[in-house]
Amino acid sequence: MVITDFKPQFYTPEAYLELEENTEARHEYRDGEIIPMTGGTTNHNEIAGNLYANLKFSLKKRNYRVYIGDVKLWIPRYRQYTYPDVMVISGKPVYADQGTTTVMNPILITEVLSKSTQNYDQGDKFLAYRSIPELQEYILIDQTCYHVMTYSKQNDQQWLLTEYDREEAVIHFNSFEFEISLSDLYDGVDFSLSSIG
Repeated sequence: MVITDFKPQFYTPEAYLELEENTEARHEYRDGEIIPMTGGTTNHNEIAGNLYANLKFSLKKRNYRVYIGDVKLWIPRYRQYTYPDVMVISGKPVYADQGTTTVMNPILITEVLSKSTQNYDQGDKFLAYRSIPELQEYILIDQTCYHVMTYSKQNDQQWLLTEYDREEAVIHFNSFEFEISLSDLYDGVDFSLSSIG
């Protein structure tokens, strides 16, 4: 049997938030569509955790907030809710509503790439992220090999790409004073697992 009159269901942001509050799984919201998020690998977790821990320690007692994984980001221009792997906010968070689960003003966003999301993370998602006025830096981290791409905002129309692909390379952040070596970023990562998941 072929269904010819199938229509995708579209949700309001309010309906999405209500559904998200009542489920254990996480989903992104993209202008009416609800997209299930895939589970993270151990390598993904190691990388995000390493970056978060180093940022949290380095920025201690400085006027920054560091968030990992479970904090939502609302992007009004693209009507999109997403869960970046790591975010940094300068000063106080600007919340999207009365709660404290969704922010709007990161200066840095980091995504750990997976096979299923890498094209989206580098394309449409980065397009949406660039609409955030406060955003100064976007970092994409490959979990299958030593490879990091950093995009630093130069002005409203220009972002500068810098790539790192050696274990001894050191990433220098532009949005605040911080650096981390790829060896520290990838500590605990087993590249032989990349072909499995």
